Parts: sequence; structure tokens; C-alpha cells
Amino acid sequence: MTDLLYSQEEDALRAAVRDLLTDHCTAADVAARAESAAPHDLDLWKSLAQSMGLAGLLIPEALGGQGAGHREAAVVLEELGRAVAPVPYLTSAVVATEALLGCGDEELLGRLATGRTIGVLAVGLHLGPGTPVPVARLEDGTLHGELTAIADAAVADVLLVPADDGGLYAVAAEAVTRTPQVSLDLTRPLATVTLDGASGRRLGDAEPAVRRALRVAAGLLASEQLGLADWALTETVRYLKERKQFNRPVGGFQALKHRLAQLWLEVVNLRAAARAAADALATGADTDITVAVAQAYAAPVAVRAAEEALQLHGGIGMTWEHPVHLCLKRAKADSLAYGTAGHHREALAELVDLRAP
Repeated sequence: MTDLLYSQEEDALRAAVRDLLTDHCTAADVAARAESAAPHDLDLWKSLAQSMGLAGLLIPEALGGQGAGHREAAVVLEELGRAVAPVPYLTSAVVATEALLGCGDEELLGRLATGRTIGVLAVGLHLGPGTPVPVARLEDGTLHGELTAIADAAVADVLLVPADDGGLYAVAAEAVTRTPQVSLDLTRPLATVTLDGASGRRLGDAEPAVRRALRVAAGLLASEQLGLADWALTETVRYLKERKQFNRPVGGFQALKHRLAQLWLEVVNLRAAARAAADALATGADTDITVAVAQAYAAPVAVRAAEEALQLHGGIGMTWEHPVHLCLKRAKADSLAYGTAGHHREALAELVDLRAP
């Protein structure tokens, strides 16, 4: 039977990442950065990716990575989710890395492993596994076209672009035009990427690489959503113990106890689903089904946890100064990322041969 409990190594990794984020990624810093022209915290990314070596967790040691697995990457994403950290970890260290692993491009994987190069798969954040993806046109050896809703494109050094010849191409970021798009989650900004005669190096076949990357993205996104939901629940319980009304803690009222108990059960179930998805990705056992189950469950729970946190914090929860709005925006944006819950429910129905009448 699969052991979904955290290992000692995973607990140590969590503690190290949480300590770093506690010191260098406060809610006030994230909110202030979100309002600025440069929402990404590249100093924090440098600490995570280079000093701690987390950019190469999924990359084999022979290529300069850590040779770890998806369970360890999931732990990192839980902590980044708790802090709503504005770093391109999911997009570069997970999604782009998995696409490159699917192509077997050792040179670019080695660069991503160091953390000094940020890679982004030029596929819309809203597209899930099995969804047809827009592609660039290959004409006379150069790439043309417009790709929208590309997360973290603003800080990418290299873009992995699927083309209409079936190939996946590495394109230097300075060779394309990146136009910011309006995004609900300011900590993970989107951009339109316009290619007008950009040259690229063919890495391999796009379809299997993109499919692999999006499946892992959906599976590990559940861990980020778990981190968000767990933070929302923990902070709400703490606040309701301190906030008093009629000379007693607000958390003592039975109606609120029931709401928190229900939310706790949902977060516990989400933890099981997210851990199962990470373990399935690591072992290759029933991966498609487990990932679909995790994503079908994760998005509604994360959004509800953030909404409950905002409401139960009362008036202070509606202020810009309180970080709950960052959590809610990330949870809402994540509910659309890499396939909606409805998309994954439909995929799950197909996988288990449970079709609608």
C-alpha cells in the first residue's frame, strides 16, 4: 500500500522552504510587489533556485539537478502556495522542466537546473491535459503567430513554443514580443507572446512533451492549492480564537465551529488527493486517474477555503492590507489553471468508462 505520509526528508525540506519564505516573502511584501511594474520576486527566486537548488529537483543529477521526485516538488509547491510566492517555480522548475524531460534536451535542462535560466512553456495557463493547444506557424525556418495567457512569460529567458510542424522549439525571450494581459492573480501575471519571424531550435516532438508537462502541472498544482487552503483555514482559526464579541471568542459560537469543522474535513481530503497525485506522478501508477481526481477536487476546496477566510475575518478581511485577498485571487486563478474541475471530471469519466447517458 502506498505511503502518502511525509517522509523525514520531505519534512526537512518543508521546514527549510518555510523558514526562507517567512523571512523573505511576507504578505506585505507580496501585496506591494503585486501593485508594482515588476510583480515577480527574482531575489527570492534566486534564493530558492540557486542557493537551495530547488529549480533542479526534477532534473537528474547527471544533468546538474537534484535527482529528486514529484513528492519533493509537491512539498515545495505547498509552501509556495501558503505564501502566494511570486516566483516562477511551477512554470519553470515543473512545467518547462517536464516538457524538456519529455524531449530529452540535456543542454537546456542543465541551464534550468542551475536556476539562472527561467524557462516557460508557451501554452496558455488555462489549458489542461488532453486539450488541443494553439501552435505557432513555421514558415521558412522561423516562427510566427500569437500565443495568449502565457504565465510568467515576462521573466522567461527561454520559451518552449509548439509549432504546426509538430515540433517543440526553444526560442530566446528577447526574440519575441511579450505584452502583459490583465490577470486576476497579480502574483502570477499572464502575457501574450507574439512571434514575428523568431528563430528557434527544435527540441523534439511537441505533442508528447506538452501532454507530459500539462499532466504533471495539473497534478502538482493540487499541492499549491492545498497550501493555499491550509493557510486559509489555519489563519481563520487563529483569528477567531483572538477576535471577541459579546466578551467571548468568536470561534466559540457553534455555527462557526461547524463551518470550520466542515472546512477542516475538506482540507484533509484535499491533502490526501494532492499527496496521491504527487505519489502517482513519482511512481507512474494510475497517474491519469489520480491526477484527474486531485484536480476535480482541489479547485473548489481551495476557493471555498479562501472565501470562508475572507468572510470569517469580517471587515478586516476585505481590506487590501490583509493577505486573504492574495490567497483568494490565487485560488480563483488556480481553479482555471491547467484545466477546470469540470474538465478533469469529464476526463475522469472517460478514463473509468463512466459516460453520460
